[in-house]
Amino acid sequence: MVRKAALCFFVLVLAGPAGAPAQADTGRLPVREVVGGKLAGNGRFPWAVRLSMGCGGALTAPRVVLTAGHCVGPTGPNDRITVTAGATDLRSRSAVAVKSVEVYRSPDFVTETAGDDWAVVRLERELALPTLPITAEDVDQGTFTVMGWGQTREAAVQQERRLHYAEVPTIPDAECAAAYRKAGVELVQDESICAGRHGVDTCQGDSGGPMVGRDKTGRWVQVGIVSWGLGCARDGFFGVYTQIAKFRAEILEATRRLS
Repeated sequence: MVRKAALCFFVLVLAGPAGAPAQADTGRLPVREVVGGKLAGNGRFPWAVRLSMGCGGALTAPRVVLTAGHCVGPTGPNDRITVTAGATDLRSRSAVAVKSVEVYRSPDFVTETAGDDWAVVRLERELALPTLPITAEDVDQGTFTVMGWGQTREAAVQQERRLHYAEVPTIPDAECAAAYRKAGVELVQDESICAGRHGVDTCQGDSGGPMVGRDKTGRWVQVGIVSWGLGCARDGFFGVYTQIAKFRAEILEATRRLS
C-alpha cells in the first residue's frame, strides 16, 4: 500500500535512473505513482525533487527536502540518498544531483498507515532553486494538485523519467476510513487527507511527493505528502496523504535545524 512509486498515468512508461519501484521500510504496502495525470512542462513545479530510492519530495528550504517518513531510514547521518532537482525530465542536462548528509524522521513514525509519515533530508549544499512553503492554514478539504515520477498504472514495472501531475478532490475522512477498514487498515483520520477520483491517483514511486494548493495570495503551498493507498486508482480506495497542518510546527522546527 506504500506509494514509493510515482503518480500513475496511462502513458508509455520510460525507464528512469531510479529503476524499479522502491519498497517501504515495512515492505507491507505497495508504492504509488500518478495515474491519469498530465506531463509537467519543464519548470512547472521547480521545487519538486526525486529521491534515489524511488520517492518524491519537495525543496522546503535551499538545503532541505520534505518527504515521507517511510521513504528514508531513521534519524541521523545519512549520505546514501541522491536527490535529483531542477528539471522535470530526470535525464535533462539542467538536472542537478546532490547527496544527502542527514535525515530527521518524525520520532513517532512506525509505519505509514500508523501516521506521522514525514521526514526532512539535509543536503550536502544549498540549491539555487525555488522552495515550496508549507501551508500556514489548517487546510484539508478542496481540490489539490499531486505529482511524481512514479508508475502510471498499478501493474507497471518501471517508474517515469518525466514528472506527471494531476488534480484530485478530497474525500471525507469517514468515507475513506470506512473503505480501508473493510481492507483491515485503520485510517488515522486526524493526520490524513484522502483524495482521488475515478481513474486518477498517485501510485508506486510517488511516495514522499507533495500535494499542493494555492493560498490566499495565489502562491503554491504544500498541504500534504503522498503516503499510502491500496493499489492505484482502485474504485473505492483513495490515496492517503500526510496532513501537513497537523505537523506544521514540528516540520518547521526540523527544517530550521537542518538548514
